[in-house]
Amino acid sequence: MSKITKPFGKLKPRDVGPEEKLTFGTSNVKLKGSKTATFSLPAGYSCPCAKKCLAWVDQTTKKLVDGEHSEFRCYAASQEAVYTNVWKSVYKNYSMLQHAKTTERMAAVIDMHLPSKYYKFIRVHADGDFFNQSYFLAWMEVARRNPDRIFYAYTKNISMWKKCEKLIPDNFAMTASLGGTQDHLIEEYGFRYAQVVYHPDEAEELGLEVDHDDSHARSLTGGSFGLLIHGQQKKSSKGSAAIKKMKDEGVQYAYSRKKLEKL
Repeated sequence: MSKITKPFGKLKPRDVGPEEKLTFGTSNVKLKGSKTATFSLPAGYSCPCAKKCLAWVDQTTKKLVDGEHSEFRCYAASQEAVYTNVWKSVYKNYSMLQHAKTTERMAAVIDMHLPSKYYKFIRVHADGDFFNQSYFLAWMEVARRNPDRIFYAYTKNISMWKKCEKLIPDNFAMTASLGGTQDHLIEEYGFRYAQVVYHPDEAEELGLEVDHDDSHARSLTGGSFGLLIHGQQKKSSKGSAAIKKMKDEGVQYAYSRKKLEKL
């Protein structure tokens, strides 16, 4: 297979029946007990500005593909490759939004399928990113319609964030995700950011607190923070070596139920 650096735009939406609904995740172990629901799209295909974490599931081979410039593997892409139900749900979400097309129609679809009010926090994209401006603005409209909830998202689409900055409601927390093609704009615009780190010591050296449970990400006023690398990494990669080192040292980096209890 020839090298592909960006799968964005190569995923054809499937037909969607009128009875189908958007899928929201409500059992994310990392977010256990936080009353947080998550929304996801296909990794890579919906990430126009991904670079260092770029990975996706090839729809011909059904295998995980790493981008040419990938340094650490997207955890969500790994989950899609392993679990068929995960892929089906994110592909359905993507297809429904692609068919909706306009900001108004996408906002209506999302708002209609939001989980119950029990979920105070909505993480926009445990998997995926804002694939275009109409979609970004749809989420801003949904947040405005639900002022009693807090919405939050990471994004590598920094230029679009800046372009639409004045349209972001007060209950939507945005965080720039380092490792994309527009990293140079983050400091220029003064946006807070999240940086993947390979060890807690690295986070300390950078002056960043590690966010283990999204409490930093969903904060409407907090600053930048670190995220410990986790999940399946490429063999012989820096990420794989970092995880082995943390395992050997007994550092808690993974988000299983057992390990979360120790954080």
